Amino acid sequence: MNLSNRNLKFKYSIYLLFTIISIGATNRILAYTHATLLPASESPNIARQLELYSYSFTAQERSSFSVGDVSEQTERGLTLIHFNTSEKIEYRTFDTHSSAEAAIELVAILKRMIDNKAKFAMLVHDSAAQNLNGQTAALLEMSFVKLSSIKNRQAYVMHNLDGLISEEVDDSSIAEIVTVPAKISDNTIYFPKIKYEFEPSIDRYIAHAGGEINGVKSTNSKQALDENYKKGFRLFELDIIETSDGKLVAAHDWKMWARFTDYTGTLPPTLAEFKKHKIYGDYETLDVEGVNDWFAAHPDATLITDKVNDPIAFAKGFVDSKRLIMELFSLLAIEEASQNGINTIISQEPLLAIKGDKLTYLAVNNIKYVAVSRRIIASNTKLLLQLRDQGIKVYVYNVNFDSGKDENYVQENEIGLVYGMYADKWVFDKNLKSLSK
Repeated sequence: MNLSNRNLKFKYSIYLLFTIISIGATNRILAYTHATLLPASESPNIARQLELYSYSFTAQERSSFSVGDVSEQTERGLTLIHFNTSEKIEYRTFDTHSSAEAAIELVAILKRMIDNKAKFAMLVHDSAAQNLNGQTAALLEMSFVKLSSIKNRQAYVMHNLDGLISEEVDDSSIAEIVTVPAKISDNTIYFPKIKYEFEPSIDRYIAHAGGEINGVKSTNSKQALDENYKKGFRLFELDIIETSDGKLVAAHDWKMWARFTDYTGTLPPTLAEFKKHKIYGDYETLDVEGVNDWFAAHPDATLITDKVNDPIAFAKGFVDSKRLIMELFSLLAIEEASQNGINTIISQEPLLAIKGDKLTYLAVNNIKYVAVSRRIIASNTKLLLQLRDQGIKVYVYNVNFDSGKDENYVQENEIGLVYGMYADKWVFDKNLKSLSK
């Protein structure tokens, strides 16, 4: 079934466990693991439906699986879903596209599951075949005929829930819905939990676009700064973009600003036009002067910029360059900032584009901060651990972009591997209690 135009609806899930698997003495980390308790049914013997949606690289859509009321988007590679019962699953994504170790570990776990007569399913997202080619004989021996010959940029789903291995492969996309047997009892845990320890600190939390106010995100408004400062944030991200007459202002993007303000004129507006409008009629927008006034009045607050990529000009115009950290989006801008003593967060794209030793580059350019999407954690855990061990603070964005992946989820499952997050809401009082003792 081709799904290129299908709109998937993802529902809320309750996450109990998070882990990362460590391989041997090298402590090399391969991927994320989750154990999920499905919402209790009225009867423990009621069967559930497993939905598998696999997209190849060419489909340009996110693959996913759903069981009962739980849906999860998957990362690049092959995701293995193990059923402890019909209501409890654990799963892990193996980036077999880029990691030979991930392919070896996957095959080893599949052999254990086959030997133990476990119930499980698999699906591919994006590409998975590159390092599975070296595992052809082992996969054939376990009767994974189609997986053994899968090509990169192909979709794939598999399950053995009816007692036999069922496989499908397609160049673009696959959808399969299968009934999960009601009576599954398997206490084996294939993906045990490892807990990352970390010290509480207020600088782990950046108020995304000024932070949420009255349920509204991304306003970049004065009231958002005021409200979230009172709640506890001390690091504030603002999106800095340019008006038609070349003036810098705080707004996420012009289309969003127009929706927020009911503005129907030409975009971008002039500075004068920008200043005439309030967000939803209540929230005051900020030009550079307004930004400077607010940070001058809050001397313990730090500004994190987004979107602006001219470090020298912006730093010269900011009220206190010591309380400025600029997320930058090209190696040229990063090196320019480094040479002029401007604190820099290197963004995901230039970080991953660095050729050679990334840690050496960051050290040479005195870069102490990194910003990446939390969606890439599973495929870049080794790098994240190296950055952590080097003392570089990694902040993740895209919090609240995926169902269930909110501030509390990131706090409980990902802080420690990464340093902090861009958060919409302040939910961290309980985590910081020890700081006030």
